[in-house]
Amino acid sequence: MKNWDFQHGIRPLLRRNNNRMPGFSIIIPVKEINDYLRESIPYLLALDYEDYEVLILPNVEPVSLESKFVDERLKIIASGAVSPAIKRDMGAEQSKFEYLAFLDDDAYPPPEWLQVAEKTLSDKNVAAIGGPGATPPHSSLQETVSGLFYETLIGGGGLAYRYRPATKGFYVEDYPSVNLIVQKYIFIEVGGFDNSFWPGEDTKLCLDLIKVGHKIWYEPTLLVYHHRRPTFLGHFKQVGGYGLHRGYFAKIFPQTSALPLYFVPSLFLLGNIFLLLLGFAYPLVWTLWGVLLAVYLLFAALEVLLKTRHPLVFGMTLIIIFCSHLVYGFRFIQGFITPKLKSKLR
Repeated sequence: MKNWDFQHGIRPLLRRNNNRMPGFSIIIPVKEINDYLRESIPYLLALDYEDYEVLILPNVEPVSLESKFVDERLKIIASGAVSPAIKRDMGAEQSKFEYLAFLDDDAYPPPEWLQVAEKTLSDKNVAAIGGPGATPPHSSLQETVSGLFYETLIGGGGLAYRYRPATKGFYVEDYPSVNLIVQKYIFIEVGGFDNSFWPGEDTKLCLDLIKVGHKIWYEPTLLVYHHRRPTFLGHFKQVGGYGLHRGYFAKIFPQTSALPLYFVPSLFLLGNIFLLLLGFAYPLVWTLWGVLLAVYLLFAALEVLLKTRHPLVFGMTLIIIFCSHLVYGFRFIQGFITPKLKSKLR
């Protein structure tokens, strides 16, 4: 840790680690070795690709390694209690291949993941590529409902492609680091992740890339499976965190974060409050409010029905969609009016 430049978020040594050895360095930040990672490791070691390594960055090195973690392709790097942004930069510093594949600890890839990545990077003249993080098969009820919220157009809005494969690829200006692959020399060129932000360091990285003329490609076949939050409380906490930081970024980085779709949940929240209060003076307004809510829920119901016929999942998804919009909308406003958000860890 002694060489770490906390002000700029990247070690001086990283700037000299610009080797172009063909292959992929998979970088996974994590607090500690957990059950998600234990599930993920066999999938990572079964990738149908020759030249790759897996760099896992827990706070402290495990006292003893389980047998599944003993492999020449796996490397454990104790990082200390720092943010995921710093962990990813540390992984990039230690990497030996030309592509940095950032993956969350609760995500795992299918065997063809790196083959798809290699083909996409060779076909497209881009700095980075990202792909969907789909809800794993056989997920719990809570995870399934949470996943349906993100996957639906009315729930995930214009970002549903991040959670289920779209029909075709396209250029994007922002993509989460759950499944993001970047050319190392370009990553170094823009200074890596900015540890001033967490969450949101991936949004800032993507902004840094496009500001200097680089492109990011969304590839629907670059699929990984990404676990949703196991409880509804965890889901709402995650949604609220997204809203808080997107609201703040809409103010300080409007180039990619002040898009109309990000403001919709806040307008939805304010509209509901306005009609509720106005109804006390003009009771007929409550009728209008009820009709508008019915139309909203009808559209949500029709879309959810296309994805599940399970009555409990269907009903709970509708409730989660409605409540998530309110939570996101409130936290977005909070982020937008907050003078400065600080990273949880530096």
